[in-house]
Amino acid sequence: MSEVIIRAIEARDVVQVAAMVHELAAHEEMPEHCHLKPEQLLGVLFGERPALFGIVAELDGEVGGFALYFLNFSTWHGVHGIYAEDVYIRPALRGRGVARQIWGHLAQLALDNGYTRVECVTLRSNTLGMDVHLALGAEPRDDWRVLRWEAESLRALAASTRAGSRGPGAS
Repeated sequence: MSEVIIRAIEARDVVQVAAMVHELAAHEEMPEHCHLKPEQLLGVLFGERPALFGIVAELDGEVGGFALYFLNFSTWHGVHGIYAEDVYIRPALRGRGVARQIWGHLAQLALDNGYTRVECVTLRSNTLGMDVHLALGAEPRDDWRVLRWEAESLRALAASTRAGSRGPGAS
C-alpha cells in the first residue's frame, strides 16, 4: 500500500484543491454557495501578501485531500493560533488515517511556531467530521457562538458607520 504524503500546497495543486472545495460544498449540500475560482485561490495563497495557507494529502502523485488555514490571534495569550477554514478528504482516501495526518500536521505547525491552538468550526449536520475531530482530541467549545455578518447584514453594518478608513487595522 502506498504512503500518503502531507505537504505544503504548491501552485500546481490549486486547480485540484479548488475542485475539492466545490466537492466539499456539494457534500455539505450547499453547492450554490460555493463560488471559488482557482485564480482566486492562487492569489490568496501565493500573491504578494498571502493571508491563506494550505497543506495537501497526496497519494501516488494525486492530491486527494487538503486543509486551508489562516492565522488567528489570542489577545489573552498574546500569540497566534491556526484556524482551519476547510479540511476535506476525497472518499478514496478516507479510512486511511489521512484526517489524523492532516490534523497532526497542523498541530505540529502550531507547536513549531509557538502557537497555542488549532481551531475549526464544524457544521452540526457533519456528524462524521465531528466524530473524527472528537476522536482526535478536539474539545467542543459550546460556551462560544460563531457570529457572522455577510451579504446584506455586512453591507448594512458598513453603511451604518462613517469610518474614514476601512481595512485591516482600521478603527
